[in-house]
Amino acid sequence: MATTPANQQVAPASPGPLKRIILIALIAIVAAAVAGAGVWFFMSKRAPAPTAAAPAPVPAPTFFPLDSMTVNLQSDDGQQHFLRIGLTLKLTDPKTPQELTEHMPEIRSRILLALSNHHPDELAPLEGKHALATELRTLIEQPTDKGAAPIHVQDVLFTEFVVQ
Repeated sequence: MATTPANQQVAPASPGPLKRIILIALIAIVAAAVAGAGVWFFMSKRAPAPTAAAPAPVPAPTFFPLDSMTVNLQSDDGQQHFLRIGLTLKLTDPKTPQELTEHMPEIRSRILLALSNHHPDELAPLEGKHALATELRTLIEQPTDKGAAPIHVQDVLFTEFVVQ
């Protein structure tokens, strides 16, 4: 008869080659997924955010020179004082020079009347010249026809300014 010892141990079965291949493939798939997720995460952080639409470029200003004007200034000292002034208007709308040309006699009249109302002492300091430019801009922007839209002048520039 065959006897079997009671304390005999059974050796564990070694995993088959199929189980090893599945385990290696599973580890490779998980590693590839983690690597792909990492690449996506870091690349999305560094990708430039879509910027808002670039602002339209500001059109180049149009400069409209006016003929020089000579005006008698008011005087309290009994002497005659003259102002010779040259102006250039800085415009943003390219259609404005045509409107100005059509109404130039009216605009020149407004400017001459406004200039003849000043004293030489008012125009001597820099603040006086800035105030005059603002006043002239307001005069030029006034509509020439009733119900017409005002003319837009960005700035009044002095090209000549002589007080005598």
